[in-house]
Amino acid sequence: MKTLTEFKDSLNLTQPPGELSVQLKSLWYDGKGDWHKAHAQVDQLADLQSAWVHAYLHRKEGDIWNADYWYRRAGKTRPDLSLEEEWEQLVLEFL
Repeated sequence: MKTLTEFKDSLNLTQPPGELSVQLKSLWYDGKGDWHKAHAQVDQLADLQSAWVHAYLHRKEGDIWNADYWYRRAGKTRPDLSLEEEWEQLVLEFL
């Protein structure tokens, strides 16, 4: 999978494609509307990429304090983007 369009098309599947990284799998579940499965993918991980996805998920949840904590852990700042734009940015980053 190489493009945002291909990734979005995969959301029509019942399971995430097997070749997805843990970060993309988390974003896939989020794209399917399953925040809890998305969060479970990255909740226990400490790497910078997972922390960035984790931050986005808490921002989406509305837990801004926790989101900002995870953005700092990822070496990022909370973006001034819509959630949809940030989701796409993350997908493109990890493809």
